[in-house]
Amino acid sequence: MKETSVEELKKRMDSDQNFTLLDVREPHEYYMSDLDGTTRIPYEELTGRMEELNKNDEIIVLCRSGNTAGDAVKLLDENGFGKASVLTGGINEWARKIDPTLPEY
Repeated sequence: MKETSVEELKKRMDSDQNFTLLDVREPHEYYMSDLDGTTRIPYEELTGRMEELNKNDEIIVLCRSGNTAGDAVKLLDENGFGKASVLTGGINEWARKIDPTLPEY
């Protein structure tokens, strides 16, 4: 499974590279810790909402710690999204290494 580090994501965001940042957490989690510009589709809804995503886009999937995002990347891969990767360590890793103003939970 392809992985993207938080440092790589930060570089890509800073350089305005084109990709989809997919947040698969539950809605109540966005209020605890969030990144601007995410496409929000909770993991439990992903199968029914894949048509909202473009199979040709690079998709970086995030969750709290990376586990659910890994499951989402597998699901996306199985459905023809060949450019999906998991954000290693999730939003908590982002908070630890990139933006310590965000709370870890």
